[in-house]
Amino acid sequence: MGISKVVLAVDFTNTTDKVIEYGLGIVEKLGAQVCFLHVVSDFEGYDMMLVHPSFTVLAADMKEKAENRLASLVEDHPGSCGAVEIGDAAEKIVEYSAKEGADMIIIGTHGAKGLERIILGSTAERVIKQASCPVLTFNPLK
Repeated sequence: MGISKVVLAVDFTNTTDKVIEYGLGIVEKLGAQVCFLHVVSDFEGYDMMLVHPSFTVLAADMKEKAENRLASLVEDHPGSCGAVEIGDAAEKIVEYSAKEGADMIIIGTHGAKGLERIILGSTAERVIKQASCPVLTFNPLK
């Protein structure tokens, strides 16, 4: 059983290009199709005193901008596919990967430590624990 479809999670931060370059190198060696996925936070689970109705507008605006960036990414890589989801990043990555029948997920890590990790958690760690397929992590900061 080979790997024919890989979901490559992209967050459009300053390390995204490194994650894409690394992920595409793996995908090419495997001869697989790549599906790019970006998840926009829906701000659920945050302290309700901080959440304002304008966050819905903000999330929609962020989704539109991410869809434009993702469309360019898919256009630059013929044979690829992609999607932008709104919600919890780890949950959406796992759900999308299952829906697409992915054989592998590639996700960058950011090496959060201490309080940042306690507060934000590790998306990559949660994906590893929840995914039904292998997950390859890459630290673009190293």
